[in-house]
Amino acid sequence: MLNLNGFEIILASISPRRKTFLESLNIPFSIKTFSVDETFPPQLQGEEITQHIVQKKNAPFTELIQDRQIVITADTIVWCENRYLGKPKNIEAAREMLSFLSGKSHKVITSVGFLTSQNFEIITETTKVYFKKLTDQEIDYYIEEYSPLDKAGAYGIQEWIGAIGITKIEGSYTNVVGLPLAQVKEKIAILIKV
Repeated sequence: MLNLNGFEIILASISPRRKTFLESLNIPFSIKTFSVDETFPPQLQGEEITQHIVQKKNAPFTELIQDRQIVITADTIVWCENRYLGKPKNIEAAREMLSFLSGKSHKVITSVGFLTSQNFEIITETTKVYFKKLTDQEIDYYIEEYSPLDKAGAYGIQEWIGAIGITKIEGSYTNVVGLPLAQVKEKIAILIKV
């Protein structure tokens, strides 16, 4: 367990998966969020998108941050064949995304922002994920039985489709779920040693 050295951690995310991951570090934290427009300029590619959105999520906190506070913001996308896949808007979009990812490899990119009263830094982690060729029946079953609409790329690696559909990953597993936990823990450890 990390001794926070008098620091207060604020997680700026309503993601239940990010909350669970941070809880697993055995450190106290609170959750505070602001509604943020997550659009981005169309010329941005891959990690430029997640870094841009993290900066937007961070902006409301810059006037509020106090000494010995760390605000953590994060954004995760799926990037496949130079195409951005965020959270699907509806069931049809989820089906189209999963059909597009079927039989291919893609990147899951998460950027995490760390705001203190002195500084703002972003770390970015990329994991390569390989999907087998999914049948229409597998895609339909997943969409009917699970919740693809709140997940980038319309899937959760920790759910049924991850177990039956993903043949290999290269990089951080927790990054694919939504937070590169080892890297986040390491960054917090550096920030509290001031």
